[in-house]
Amino acid sequence: MIGPSIKIKGEVSGDEDLVIRGTVEGSIDLAAHEVTVGESGKVKADIKGRTVIVNGQVTGDITGGEKVIIAKTGHVRGNIVAPRMTLEDGAVFKGSIDMDPGEKSAAKPAPAAAPAAKPAPAPANSAPGLDVKSG
Repeated sequence: MIGPSIKIKGEVSGDEDLVIRGTVEGSIDLAAHEVTVGESGKVKADIKGRTVIVNGQVTGDITGGEKVIIAKTGHVRGNIVAPRMTLEDGAVFKGSIDMDPGEKSAAKPAPAAAPAAKPAPAPANSAPGLDVKSG
């Protein structure tokens, strides 16, 4: 936990969940863990976490591997990328939200298209030179 009187400038990373009640400037990379910004927390950083919960203030982009929650006391100014997003009534948010679940599968190659079928030969009794489209 980063307490209310703690100020950090730089990169925060690790292998456990994090609760921020102080001030963080820089970047937060805990992609496999939960990041919670408490009501007294002030973050000026890009945040990467499995789950990101915002009760305080965040200025920066947020990437959530599973979900991002902006609580009613939360203020976010930045873009959000996550498969699931909750924006509680009363929360303040300015930015964009990208929830495209197909983005992960976009890296897979597309199946090969079937070869185009050749047009059927015209019957022998059809009128020569008649264009069906122009009638």
